[in-house]
Amino acid sequence: MKKNLALLSMGAVLFACQPGEKASKSQISEESLKDHIEVLSSDDFQGRKPFTEGEIKTVNYLVDQFKSYGLEPGNGDSYTQEVPLVELTAMPSETMTIEGNGQKVELSVLDDFVAYTERVVEKTSLDASELVFAGYGVVAPEYGWNDYEGLDVKGKTVVVLVNDPGFASGDSTFFKGETMTYYGRWTYKYEEAARQGAAGCLIIHETVPAGYPWLVVRNSWSGASLYLDQSGDNYQPNVLGWITRDAAIKIFEASGKDMKNYAEMSRSAEFKPFSLEMNASVTVQNEIKKDQSQNVIAKITGTERPDEYVIYSAHWDHLGIGQEIDGDSIYNGAHDNASGTATMLGIAEAMTNMSKKPKRTVVFLGVTAEEQGLLGSKHYAQNPIYAPAQSVANINMDGITAWGPMKDLTVVGYGQSELEDIAEEVATKQGRYILADPDPGKGYFFRSDHFQFAKVGIPALYASGGYEHMTKGVGYVDSLNQVYLTSQYHRPQDEYNPNYWTFDGMALDGVLLMEVGLKVANSEDWPEWKEGSEFKAIRENSMN
Repeated sequence: MKKNLALLSMGAVLFACQPGEKASKSQISEESLKDHIEVLSSDDFQGRKPFTEGEIKTVNYLVDQFKSYGLEPGNGDSYTQEVPLVELTAMPSETMTIEGNGQKVELSVLDDFVAYTERVVEKTSLDASELVFAGYGVVAPEYGWNDYEGLDVKGKTVVVLVNDPGFASGDSTFFKGETMTYYGRWTYKYEEAARQGAAGCLIIHETVPAGYPWLVVRNSWSGASLYLDQSGDNYQPNVLGWITRDAAIKIFEASGKDMKNYAEMSRSAEFKPFSLEMNASVTVQNEIKKDQSQNVIAKITGTERPDEYVIYSAHWDHLGIGQEIDGDSIYNGAHDNASGTATMLGIAEAMTNMSKKPKRTVVFLGVTAEEQGLLGSKHYAQNPIYAPAQSVANINMDGITAWGPMKDLTVVGYGQSELEDIAEEVATKQGRYILADPDPGKGYFFRSDHFQFAKVGIPALYASGGYEHMTKGVGYVDSLNQVYLTSQYHRPQDEYNPNYWTFDGMALDGVLLMEVGLKVANSEDWPEWKEGSEFKAIRENSMN
């Protein structure tokens, strides 16, 4: 039985670094971080979208950096892992028509709805498909909840709410209250609709429970999208999509149903799904392109336990060239996620410069297609180079703040794993404090690559500073966060800005995450999932 790290003294010598192993801020060069971000987020890299010239340049850059540091190839004699993807460029009809009850509602593409398909076909459609309101679209036996109970949706289209029933309920024991569960993620909604055999699934967008505005939906679900190429995979609905709240209200009003309190209705234990007695019609045409993308992987072989692995991850991709906004069409992705990729490179370089190498093998994994649904990490988790049972921990970097040093270390998914206890020890030494994600309702724990590691049982840490500036306080950071979320996130405006970007805070976070990795890599013990984590049983089963 593995030792429980939570029972160990925070000052235990178990994790003490040997001479030459301890990280210091000077070991992660702020100038190198700046250089990496300037290169990766430059127009020359075209927004780093898979299947483009931008991918080729990015992969070559990462491989060249790893080689220059002296890192070993991480996949046999190769620095890459092929990820088979299919690119579907969805072209939905200009309108979605909703008819029934003597009423007709016409929705406009992009303004009122987005629609696509994950079926690898040139054309698919909903043809007068009956609309069924299925609340949150959740089947959760552990909560005694089934929004599909008694319902046959084969050939029908389900209309569901974003997030889960616990959100805005005011009850922290109902699901997880304001903290989103996996049942609240849009990916789950589509997965469950597919399991139910639905012909279509439309998610009602609302900014607060979704965690992002409609513009993000519009940008992310228009044009070309990537999926893992898994021939013979399970059933997929004909059409998947989102509709705005205003569009949903138009449909509800046309249906003649009493839907004024549709969210509250859906949170009731008495809720039962029902037909809206309206039919939806829309067509989606696809351009299909199959190709290989690349995860980039390198390692430092452990000196004593080389067959046990600590995995750092960061996604290298962004959205490429897309819809023009304010005269710019290159989605550079400086914060998302040139910052995380640069930090991973900084840690890799610093570790190779240490005189004493870690006892466990340390792996550096740059994954592809995170923006298209965590696809690179999903492929790695399904086709691991290093077995999950031998993988001790994952430390993920996605969006490392470049606005200066932070007092906080915000842990997304706080309470999940013992890695956060190790991170707290390091943060305390830096004069910082641990902060649980202040906005857990947005489900950030399910929105980056660490989640794919968690799904196969590997304890994962996703943490960085981003709440309280060391000298400028909370308000300063909040103002920059609001600017980023409202005018830069998933837009061409996510660019390196020398007017207020600094790299001392990024280096500080890099050192912290490096220290956490070193403590785990030089220990004989294995961090575990905490009681109540949905991933604990997966880990225990994989270790038996």
